[in-house]
Amino acid sequence: MVNDRAHADFASLDADGIARALGELGQPGYRAKQVLSWLYGRVVADFDAMTDLPARLRTDLAEAWSLQLPEAVDVQRSADGTRKYLWRLADGAMVESVGIPTDDRLTVCFSTQAGCAMGCTFCATGRGGFVRDLLPGELVWQVALVGRDFGARVSNAVAMGQGEPLNNFEAVLGGLRLMNHPEGLGIGARHLTISTCGVIPGIQRLSREEEQFTLAVSLHSAVQETRDRIMPGVRRWPLARLREVLIDYTDFTGRRPTLEYAVIQGTNDTPAEVDALVKFARGWMSHVNLIPINPVAGSTATRPGHAQVLAVASALKDAGVETSVRTERGTDIDAACGQLTQKHRPPGV
Repeated sequence: MVNDRAHADFASLDADGIARALGELGQPGYRAKQVLSWLYGRVVADFDAMTDLPARLRTDLAEAWSLQLPEAVDVQRSADGTRKYLWRLADGAMVESVGIPTDDRLTVCFSTQAGCAMGCTFCATGRGGFVRDLLPGELVWQVALVGRDFGARVSNAVAMGQGEPLNNFEAVLGGLRLMNHPEGLGIGARHLTISTCGVIPGIQRLSREEEQFTLAVSLHSAVQETRDRIMPGVRRWPLARLREVLIDYTDFTGRRPTLEYAVIQGTNDTPAEVDALVKFARGWMSHVNLIPINPVAGSTATRPGHAQVLAVASALKDAGVETSVRTERGTDIDAACGQLTQKHRPPGV
């Protein structure tokens, strides 16, 4: 449970924390559901506007807690309908999230940290360094505000923006539970995804949680030397151990993780690399999602041709590994995987 009263920020509370805060004020249990509905179901960040609460309670809450929605300081729109949002949080920290519409759903990719400490060489986020963990409410508001901007219900949300979600485990779990809560965003647990670089202790903890949240693991190479070079933040967790833990995860939960694999020309698309990937993914319940690497300023990673990506996919499928190729969205506004930063566009751009 997240309940860091020292911040005096109501966004620091998960559902249990909200119930406890209301209980400390002598309120019955249903008041917490009312407040949660106002904050996240209706996206109202003003205690005084919560008109079904007693006036005294609204005053008490306003005196005890700060409450401020993220401010959209920049919104970019892609030709394919994707929108990228740059949010300024209450303390001035900046994060980005992305809204991805299709005919029948709206997916939001949200950030869990401002910046990132993992240092993946092909990803723009970590270049600005790590700033801080986000609070549960800051996660939920990203998703809720994107949905309000689109005028649509969010059907899927993915912790795949800035940051390593499992390094902010408690807040991410609290945020996902608020998104799943019927008084919050009401998104089904299986439509809420945590994408991790492979933080083994976090995967083990997640497997023991009751909700059926979806797990995605950024693998990007099944050759230890290659992975250590391009993903230095997870060197402490060897691939052999990661595979063991993922197999344990599937055995315990019955759920199939996705192995995200950003295909980098000449780095992880060689026959030896593909053979290692087959050996890593085969023989247990996994799914490989191939992602042609996206252009990132300052990175030497080269995007492979479409034919090469299809050749990798074919080799995996021929070996009996369930495989898909991601359709990239928002690349023209730097909103695709690995392209998120905290930077504001210069005026007039």
